[in-house]
Parts: sequence; structure tokens; C-alpha cells
Amino acid sequence: MHHAIVTPGGDRIRWVELPGAEPSRVYIHGLGSTSPAYFTEVAVHPLLAGRRSLLVDLLGHGISDRPTDFDYTLESHADALAEALRAAGVAGAELIAHSMGGSVAVVLAARHPQLVSRLVLVDANLDPLPRTPGSGGSSGIAAYSEREFVDRGWREVRDRVGPHWWSTMRLAGREALYRSAAHLVRGTVPTMRELLLDLPIPRTFLFPEADGPFRGADALTAAGVRVVPVPDCGHNIMLDNPEAFVRATAEALTGPCGQLNTGGLPARDGQRLVEEDDVVG
Repeated sequence: MHHAIVTPGGDRIRWVELPGAEPSRVYIHGLGSTSPAYFTEVAVHPLLAGRRSLLVDLLGHGISDRPTDFDYTLESHADALAEALRAAGVAGAELIAHSMGGSVAVVLAARHPQLVSRLVLVDANLDPLPRTPGSGGSSGIAAYSEREFVDRGWREVRDRVGPHWWSTMRLAGREALYRSAAHLVRGTVPTMRELLLDLPIPRTFLFPEADGPFRGADALTAAGVRVVPVPDCGHNIMLDNPEAFVRATAEALTGPCGQLNTGGLPARDGQRLVEEDDVVG
């Protein structure tokens, strides 16, 4: 395990690091998740192994510190992550980022371009979301006030999301979880989608094929973003169908950008995970 101080108060981001060649690869989890749990299997796959890989937990999540005086905006998450990457000697990294982590990665690439050479976004949030009481993920968490969530709402969310997602969500600070969700549904100005369109680096967006045509795919493709449907999976693509995820990611990290991939990835035998399926966060 490695760590870096990322706030004036001495709060630390921590990560699990796999040795290998440069440029580094940085894996970033989604809301209420942790990168070692979500990405280790795919990071050590023969098609992706061999690079220095940092499986980072964002501030407030997993093995990182959970300060209650941090605002947990997407911009603050990105800036804290930038501090950690600089401390780790990372520059020009390839970012593989899931859900909310994809939003943070887009903001990081826009605010700290020297740190990022390529993006692979995994069903990431690109637009603001409505606050939806009773739903799972960020929109349901953000429907509470912070006090409501900290006092009682977290129990209701625990029961809604189920044991798989809760196994990592319970590691997040309650204030961190709430503020991260609230700022995620609020989004950024310009939006994450608009920031992504303007980035001058290779970018790939993976999404579950079962979700149907991806909204805004034509504009993303016209801007040079590869939009890739992945079969037999839900929101947790890397867990539901790791073989297809690895193949799509390996292609994204080596192949040309600006083409719409319309299929051809293998389906996975067996059942996909269900607790977090189709919940963006």
C-alpha cells in the first residue's frame, strides 16, 4: 500500500500499486466503491498486466482517509487525486475510471492535463442527474439532506443497494458519501460531457450493450471519442464480464480513436452481478 498527503490538514489518499513499465495506469472507482476490489482481477489480466498500475481510492472511500471538512466536489476530488499522482511521480498516465470515478477523471484531465495521456471511461456520469427519493446510487443519496442521510438515510440506502455494493459503500465516510453523491448529480460547469468533448487526448467510453444506443454517441464520436458497447453486463462492467472488459480496454489503450465500435466483444458465461446493475454512481 502507498499513500500521499493531499490536503492542508494532512489527509491521505492511499492506493495499491502493481509494479511495471511506464507510463502508469491509474484505476479509479465509482461512488461508494474501492479500486482494489473492483479492478484487481482485470488489472492483472495478461492483456493489461505489465504496466505500473495504481488502484487508487478517492478521498472519503475505501482505504483512504475520510475527512469531514472536505467538500467532495468533483473538482476537489480531482485536485486531491492530482496531488497523490504527483507525489507518486506519475505523469501522462492512462486513466481507467468507473462511474463517478469517470467524472473525476474527466475533470482531472481538464484541470491537470499533464497528468493524463488517455482516458477509458466505464459507464461514467457525463450529465447532471435528478434527485430521486427511494432510488439507488447517487440520485437516491442526494435526495436526502446531509443531516438526514448521516442520521438515518444511510440505513435505508444500505437496504436498497444490497450486500454487494454495501460491502464497499460501508467503508466510505457518511459525509463523504453524501457530498460526493450530491455533487455528482449536480455535475460541473461546463458539464462533464462538454469537458470530455474538448479533451485533446484519446478517449474511449464503455457502456453496457443492454442499455441500448448510448445517448449522445454521435456527438462523442464526432469529437473523437470511441463509444463501445460491452455485452452481457450491467453497470459494473469489469465485474460482470471481465473478459470483454479487458479486451475492450486493451483495444482502447492501443488502438486508434474516433471510431464507433458496434460490437464483436464476447459475452460472459454465467450470471452478472445484480446489486449495482444499472445504477449510475
